[in-house]
Amino acid sequence: MEGSLTRHRARVVWEGSKDDLRAHRVELGGQRVAASCSPEWGGDPGKADPEEMFVGGLSSCHMLWFLALARRRRLRIVAYEDAAVGTLDGMRITAVELHPKVHFESDPGPAVLAELHLAAHQRCFLANSVNFPVEVVVEGVAP
Repeated sequence: MEGSLTRHRARVVWEGSKDDLRAHRVELGGQRVAASCSPEWGGDPGKADPEEMFVGGLSSCHMLWFLALARRRRLRIVAYEDAAVGTLDGMRITAVELHPKVHFESDPGPAVLAELHLAAHQRCFLANSVNFPVEVVVEGVAP
């Protein structure tokens, strides 16, 4: 599939109300996500904001590549989580840090973990599409 042109869609519907003039929903893959702008701009902190969804997309892309690459090596992952953080300077996202924690059935060791994160980062479509650093911060490992 490498090199082939694909299209990816999202539907955004504004649902502004007196309580939150910025309220809307984002429809992706059959899911409906309640959204607003970030609380710093007066949005509802109980709803997703575009910046969070953007950071989440980068994290998800990295994770999916990581899982695929681990599977190719026949490494069994029992849990994966990431506490990703994006930095917005007021005008644009300037950096994203991924903080993945991966739990394997059998520890592959720090060298294999670093190789997998580096390979996942290099393959992530979204990380390859942005003009700011996406850093993968792994405890004890700097891929």
